[in-house]
Amino acid sequence: MLRVAFASTDRTRVNQHFGAAEGFAVYEVTPDKATLVGVAEFAEEAMDGNEDKLTAKVDFLAGCAAVYVMAIGASAIKKLMAAGVQPIRINEVDAIDDLLLEISKAMNEGGVAWIDRAIALQDKAKSADRFNAMEEEGWEG
Repeated sequence: MLRVAFASTDRTRVNQHFGAAEGFAVYEVTPDKATLVGVAEFAEEAMDGNEDKLTAKVDFLAGCAAVYVMAIGASAIKKLMAAGVQPIRINEVDAIDDLLLEISKAMNEGGVAWIDRAIALQDKAKSADRFNAMEEEGWEG
């Protein structure tokens, strides 16, 4: 399962610049389906000059593997990457449902770098959790 966000004013299309985004729709995506699990709304802001606006957005997106946006600045990219969130810029307004289908398909078939990386990180974390649990139960290697 991957958590993916979309910068959107209407929850149906990616149509926002990250820094000025008034809203994000967050989905949990599996190879079989996508479920809306969260929505955030932010006050309308100017695109430039307020770096603090980025912190609230990055904090909201914590735990997401990626965020789809129409445009994004360098400082926002740095903050997202530091938080483990892959920013994905699209060139035209795309329907969220279409993007969700593409993500699910890529989860099944592989070949999309950020999705493959996110799944590998999850698998690595699961292995570490399993070994920690075994150690707590008294297992020795």
